[in-house]
Amino acid sequence: MTPAGVLVVTGMAFEARIAAGPRCRVVHGLRGAALERELERLLDGSCHGIISFGVAGGIDAGLAPGDTIVADGVQAGDTRYDTDAAWAGRLRKALPRARAGLVAGSDHAVLTVADKLALQRVSGALSVDMESHIAARVARARGVPFAVCRVVVDPATRPVPALAAAGMGENGETDVGAVVRGLLRAPQQLPALLRLAGDASVARTALRAVRELVGDEFLLPGTD
Repeated sequence: MTPAGVLVVTGMAFEARIAAGPRCRVVHGLRGAALERELERLLDGSCHGIISFGVAGGIDAGLAPGDTIVADGVQAGDTRYDTDAAWAGRLRKALPRARAGLVAGSDHAVLTVADKLALQRVSGALSVDMESHIAARVARARGVPFAVCRVVVDPATRPVPALAAAGMGENGETDVGAVVRGLLRAPQQLPALLRLAGDASVARTALRAVRELVGDEFLLPGTD
């Protein structure tokens, strides 16, 4: 990593491809303790900040696919991790339509409408993902600035088909074979999968636009 670099934490491979740039290092395809260990390994003197970037599940009913969130903090159970105020401010200036608020961190996929709304009630968050709370914990422990910039893919009012979760491969790539085999067993899930694919297309387009606006180092303070 070149000096003044940023460590970018994503979940899926397509997010990592969008995030990639000459002055950042991208981590994807890891969950839980494995992600935490990798972040600890990669943090060194050339890393000046960590950002959680990619798509997220909407849990606030006011958000639609493609909406952008620049978080004030991450709520993980009873623990809140604040983001760096200066960094969040620079991101919001570049992304004036982005929503501000909390994001929720979860160690498991939140798929049903009931579970999304229950999480929103207890956390007050706008969205949920499986990486932000881990990145936040490592950033706090290591004393480096932390930010979150996420784009909503599935809205709070729609469930995520179980086959979509089953198709998330361990390496961050979509396991097409698993999805096809699942459809053969449960073809009734096809309409929901097609609807999710449309939402994902909207989210990808928005995520690419965000990436172009924030530049090589994601507007990390001190990197002008």
